[in-house]
Amino acid sequence: MSTLEPTYLKDQFLIAMPQMADPRFAHSLIYLCEHNAEGAMGLIINQPSGLNLGDVMLQLVPDLDIVGNTAVQPVFNGGPVQPERGFVLHANGQPWQATVELGVLQLTTSRDILLAMARGEGPNAALLALGYAGWGAGQLDQELADNVWLSCPADQQILFKLPADKRLQAAADKLGIDLNLLSSQAGHA
Repeated sequence: MSTLEPTYLKDQFLIAMPQMADPRFAHSLIYLCEHNAEGAMGLIINQPSGLNLGDVMLQLVPDLDIVGNTAVQPVFNGGPVQPERGFVLHANGQPWQATVELGVLQLTTSRDILLAMARGEGPNAALLALGYAGWGAGQLDQELADNVWLSCPADQQILFKLPADKRLQAAADKLGIDLNLLSSQAGHA
């Protein structure tokens, strides 16, 4: 008798279903950075915080001159865990002081990437977030089984190019789903 290996969803999008009860995740699209037997970690990529890179740099290095329009790059509410901690999800490129390889993408938490971005020398494609979404061992797997989330392969076009308010439906479109037509009522046959 063989046992089935669990399916892990690293480098996938999680699409919140309409019945999402937690208001922090309602209507959210999450890029899943890690998912394994110990748990999962991701960044909400469609909830701008109202801050931008210029605001962050003003707090970190008040006298820094910021190049071009990099100051207006939005900062997202990445999730409720460690909301004071910054994360930069970006396309592969040069190594930074604190970078984790995610496969096609990288996740950096060190200040050096922010300084480079402010000088116009950062990665070509990047998303800044404060905080992250985290799940303990088996927690996300149970939420997926309970149909709280849909998943689909991540798409860098959606992640880095689309406006934040278009990302959720664009990810659902990859699955052929119109989120407006889904009911928030759970049903049982």
